[in-house]
Amino acid sequence: MKLKGIIFDLDGVIVSTDELHYIAWKRMADDEGIYFDRKINDRLRGVSRMQSLEIILERAAREYSSEEKTSLAEKKNGLYRELLNTLTPRDRLNGVTETLDNLRKRGFLLAIGSSSRNTPLILEKIGYGDYFDAVSDGNNITHSKPHPEVFLKAAQFLELEPSECLVVEDAEAGIDAARAGGFISVGIGPAAFCERATYGIKNITELVSITDFINC
Repeated sequence: MKLKGIIFDLDGVIVSTDELHYIAWKRMADDEGIYFDRKINDRLRGVSRMQSLEIILERAAREYSSEEKTSLAEKKNGLYRELLNTLTPRDRLNGVTETLDNLRKRGFLLAIGSSSRNTPLILEKIGYGDYFDAVSDGNNITHSKPHPEVFLKAAQFLELEPSECLVVEDAEAGIDAARAGGFISVGIGPAAFCERATYGIKNITELVSITDFINC
């Protein structure tokens, strides 16, 4: 079946907010007296906010109630959203705009598939508020990656079958989600060498050649 749509994870693919996430989680953890470092932060890649919090609380000295966990997650998100206000179009990752424009010229529909509930704010800040044909994010899903729901909904919004779409992901959880949903997947960044990805690339500009190869 011919490839018609490209679904992009947001963080780490279109823009990098990894450092902002780290700073926000670090401030929250420090306030609670919980040890947190970049190695632990790497475990949070591609998982939901509450799942991330559970990972951080593994080192906590006490048990937290459900209400306390909700409060901590909201606190982290508040810190993170404050940091997001510093984003501008200059924070788009290298080669992204060129690649998206080339794919659109080739007739592909473009979508975002991100577990983040902050996706609309991030897209607005980097100047992509109205750029994508569809956005599936944490505001319209009930399952986080590696569940395929976010990508399945993106394909549904594009009115395409999973087999007609390619997913671009930087996290192994996202690659697993794409695979579970029946999508072709391209790993980039940390996921470039994931054995479960259909393809792996070092630079997003390589994506154009891959789509040409698939549809040749």
